[in-house]
Amino acid sequence: MTAPARTPRTPRTPWRRFRIQLRSLYHGQSPQSVRFRLAIIVVDLALIGFFIAAPLLRDAPYFLALDYFCAAVLACDMAARALAFRSIIAFLKRPIVWADLFVLATLLAPNLAFNLGFLRVLRLWTLFHSEFFWATIGRRYDDTRVEDVTRAGVTLLTFLFIITGFVYTSFAGRHAGIDGYVDALYFTVATLTTTGFGDIVLPGTWGKLVSIATMICGITLFVRLAQALFRPHKVRFTCPTCALMEHDPDAVHCKACGTILNIPNNEA
Repeated sequence: MTAPARTPRTPRTPWRRFRIQLRSLYHGQSPQSVRFRLAIIVVDLALIGFFIAAPLLRDAPYFLALDYFCAAVLACDMAARALAFRSIIAFLKRPIVWADLFVLATLLAPNLAFNLGFLRVLRLWTLFHSEFFWATIGRRYDDTRVEDVTRAGVTLLTFLFIITGFVYTSFAGRHAGIDGYVDALYFTVATLTTTGFGDIVLPGTWGKLVSIATMICGITLFVRLAQALFRPHKVRFTCPTCALMEHDPDAVHCKACGTILNIPNNEA
């Protein structure tokens, strides 16, 4: 009996080998891959620090050089992530990627988009909401209460810096009481917590609308953080019958369809 002919393997071109290497670094579990991703996260945190401090550094002679350097670093990282992903088109369909592309656009055109530069801190949100981060640093906390609390806290912190940057960009030097970044931060925290000391009040209808939006969104994010802290913890385990994704840690049956579950745990 004649053996079936083997399908010839597609030869690995240098470009394909390069993509495989990137995929291994960004998604692999080897010590080398983990160290590489840790280095990327450290660079990300340094970029975020620059984004937060940018309003204070914009008059420095080295600001533009540092801005374009950050743009080059971010562009290289995004290109590498796209090549490491299973499909570049699928990579571009992710909302987090669009947020990063917007951040990159503000870096490439700092003079044209400076009034939108405060949105660069969205990089903080995209980092802590990415599987890249949790698969590297938070592996033992992935899909746990720690992840939920961290994501809720980072969302609140990101909103705080976005509103602070917006107030600083829009009102600093144009309204008495907001003379610098710290004044904008003080106003944002006072409004966000609905403390309302009244020593700084944004002028006009636009200022009132900003204050209202800050209070409403701030309360919502505080409630979200409180829920993550105090609500009963759920584990993420997909029911094989009805696909319900969250269950009580000690659940034996799915509360939606009654299917017997086998949820992994660390108990003996």
